[in-house]
Amino acid sequence: MADPASPRSGRRSKRRRRSRRHNPDGTMTLIEHIYEFRRRLGYALLFVIAGGILGFIWFGTKVGPIPKLGDIITGPYCALPSTGPSATRIEFPGHGCTLLQTQPFENFMIQLKVGIAAGLVLIAPGWLYQVWAFIAPGLYSKERKYALSFVGFATILFAGGAVLAYLLIPNALKLLVGFGGGEFSTALAGDKYISFVLSLLLIFGVSFELPLLVVMLNFIGVLRYEKLKKWRRGLIFALFVFAAFATPGSDPFSMIGLAAALTVLFELSIQVARIHDHRADKRLDKVRQDEGWDKLSDDEAAPFDYTPSTAEEPPAKPGAKSGGTDDVT
Repeated sequence: MADPASPRSGRRSKRRRRSRRHNPDGTMTLIEHIYEFRRRLGYALLFVIAGGILGFIWFGTKVGPIPKLGDIITGPYCALPSTGPSATRIEFPGHGCTLLQTQPFENFMIQLKVGIAAGLVLIAPGWLYQVWAFIAPGLYSKERKYALSFVGFATILFAGGAVLAYLLIPNALKLLVGFGGGEFSTALAGDKYISFVLSLLLIFGVSFELPLLVVMLNFIGVLRYEKLKKWRRGLIFALFVFAAFATPGSDPFSMIGLAAALTVLFELSIQVARIHDHRADKRLDKVRQDEGWDKLSDDEAAPFDYTPSTAEEPPAKPGAKSGGTDDVT
């Protein structure tokens, strides 16, 4: 039997106090919150490191039918024509489609950067669970249900935005490197190209979360459908302005693609808000009918019970002893 005074037993009891099974209401002291945050952050970093290692290996290794990560990233660049009258990309003899390494050790850093970015996506359930495990004890059951739905839809929307960005990159590159006709040839530096691709994927992924934010604000009662309907034209115009400034290449393909996708998602969020508000109003009308509030005149007070309750001491437990002082009668 372990000694109750041992450090291991103390740490075990602290973990039990932080767990939901032994502490359903999630109450902790400030120092326990700090320790819990440190523990969850450490686990999340371990997942990120593990994902980065997997992504680093995948960068140069083909996994069954799945091509190498390096081939996926350089795919839009390699799609540029290298021969013929419309050639815009240079291929070095014996190397095929490759990016330029302009500094020592640059290839390793690019592979590490891409590997960590891919690992964050591959191991997303692991580190997202750590974030969720830290936040969940402070939420009610209804809020936890909304939070789980929010995380699920946010993951799907982010992946959808990244896929759309990847599909638009070839046309964007073809337009951006095609200026100047035959006066220029393209041999992109690896660091510049990877930064362009990753920033475009990140911007599209994060931008696709904006409609979800609108839906969540409607669900908690901050934004009503009437306001969204009234502001629809101005918000759609703001989405196009945002897309014009957010796309790193400033090409029309990326800008129009992002703005059009956000407009469709925003319209869907408005319709979700309309359905949600309609159902909420029906529930409220039913409550008013059941309570008889709809029969009250405008100058009549609602029939609430305003009688204050008395503060009574809880009954003493059987066999409970006195506090050790004389009772005051």
